[in-house]
Amino acid sequence: MNNSGDRTFVMIKPDGVSRGLVGEIVSRIEATGLRVEQMRLERLSQEIVEENYAEHRGKEFFEPTVAYVTSGPVVLMIVTGTGAQAIMRKLMGATNPTDAAPGTIRGDFALDISANVIHGSDSPESAAREIALFFGGREA
Repeated sequence: MNNSGDRTFVMIKPDGVSRGLVGEIVSRIEATGLRVEQMRLERLSQEIVEENYAEHRGKEFFEPTVAYVTSGPVVLMIVTGTGAQAIMRKLMGATNPTDAAPGTIRGDFALDISANVIHGSDSPESAAREIALFFGGREA
């Protein structure tokens, strides 16, 4: 069950943490049958956030995104289960909350395209990279 297709990285962003949505989001994840394998609360450094979003360096939203993600604590998770990544992408909803369906995390809770409550890996390669970046050397 621990191949890259069955593990994904999820981050509850600072607005989700500050608004007290962690329990609701974890409950929604678990209600799908997925399992939170690892989870921790942490305030991320600018360096690690810039590394995570490096593919977007030079785009107009890069600096505001880095500033936002480092503005407060986040919850980092490794989520596992059959089809974990695809299930999480559907559960999260569209990046822009105006496009996110009701019943999705972003559709129900996101305030705008940057303060959109949650981040999840968008491919098996991203999941492997993000899990290594945020949990490397700490995995059980």
